[in-house]
Amino acid sequence: MTKNFAISIIQTLRQQGFQAYLVGGCVRDLLLGRDPKDYDISTDATPQQVMNIFPETYAVGAQFGVVLIPLPQADADALSPDSRAVEVATFRKDVGYSDGRHPDEVRFSRDPQEDVARRDFTINGMMLDPVGGEVLDFVGGRADLAAGIIRAIGNAETRFAEDKLRMLRAVRFAARFEYSIEPATFEAIRKLAAEIVVVSHERVRDELSLMLTEGHGRRAFLLLDESGLLAQVLPEITRMKGVEQPPEFHPEGDVFTHTLMVLDNLPNPCPLTLGWGALLHDVGKPPTFRVAPDRIRFDDHVNVGVKIAEEICGRLRFSNDDTGQILALVENHMRFGHVTRMKESTLKKFLRMPRFDEHLALHRADSLASHGHLSVYELIREKQTEIPPEKMRPAPLLTGDDLIALGHCPGPEFKKILSTVEDAQLEGRLSSQEAALEYVQREFPVATVTRLKSPSDG
Repeated sequence: MTKNFAISIIQTLRQQGFQAYLVGGCVRDLLLGRDPKDYDISTDATPQQVMNIFPETYAVGAQFGVVLIPLPQADADALSPDSRAVEVATFRKDVGYSDGRHPDEVRFSRDPQEDVARRDFTINGMMLDPVGGEVLDFVGGRADLAAGIIRAIGNAETRFAEDKLRMLRAVRFAARFEYSIEPATFEAIRKLAAEIVVVSHERVRDELSLMLTEGHGRRAFLLLDESGLLAQVLPEITRMKGVEQPPEFHPEGDVFTHTLMVLDNLPNPCPLTLGWGALLHDVGKPPTFRVAPDRIRFDDHVNVGVKIAEEICGRLRFSNDDTGQILALVENHMRFGHVTRMKESTLKKFLRMPRFDEHLALHRADSLASHGHLSVYELIREKQTEIPPEKMRPAPLLTGDDLIALGHCPGPEFKKILSTVEDAQLEGRLSSQEAALEYVQREFPVATVTRLKSPSDG
């Protein structure tokens, strides 16, 4: 429906005497036979002229020649927020990029070739007439699509100096499409990699997140490392290189190799938090590495890793919810090794952790990237099938009010008593409120304390 809406906008603009084409990533995807996530339009109509023609339009970057035209509400409700509007941009020439991200000045143009010259990569620099089917390709985009090449438009250093984020985008596109980066383009990235620091942490996070969730994380992080970008944006991951692991548990090699193999075994598409949890699950190994008399060890690497992961999440401005889940994945990834020795109550509590499917997916990927055994994974899948929901998370037999009725005073002891009762319930030793009350009276008798009278009592 978005495509049809975009075509109708183009037709309306042309009826008013303007040039208008689909442009950018949507053209690339259509030529590749993929469904575009969104549709962008380029036109020689100015932002004000576009807004005059489409009253519902709202400007999001009119100074850069960009306005959005929202889909009709009935159609928009069925789409993701990112696809609920069509972006219409005026042909333009950008002048100066003093901040390394945004043009200092924008000059509107009537020449589509001039507009394309300012864009990032040849595969994103084509325009398409969706009615007649004509492709305007002034930069060799179709040839690079056919050859599987990511190539900057014009001078690569100039393109990256204009917008440093383009360096990360080059890596992401190369990984997503399994393309190579043209040598001059890649050399420009290596030369300017240190300047990625001018890009906001949020934009860096978003690009890295896409790399981790689109199914080609291993390829992306190899390119990030080879280009020098990884050392700038995530030095903690670079430090994994060369950190050896005990071969009896990790025949695959060092921590960096293992981590990239884990990324390779994640589901596609992958939840954002799972991707980051996988990337960071062993981030505590480099600082805890030691060679013990028996083997290589990483003492307390989980707790150390949680602290490092928390620093990274804070630096990259993750939401509290995403941070909490990423840290939970790091904190709990080693617990799977204890599953066969867990008490039934401990196992049930483990299996009902929030978003446990992500924990299990990480364990599967972690196992495949090391010893290759999935016995614990299969055992858990069996348990999930065998244990009915009412047994996994039964209604509590007692509440705090019940403990007060027994004479207990509210306080820290409440949590201990209720947790002990729940364990007994999960293990099948308690099944009724009456039995639970008897259990508490027997195991946690109310202490009778006679306070000695002191002189201050009068």
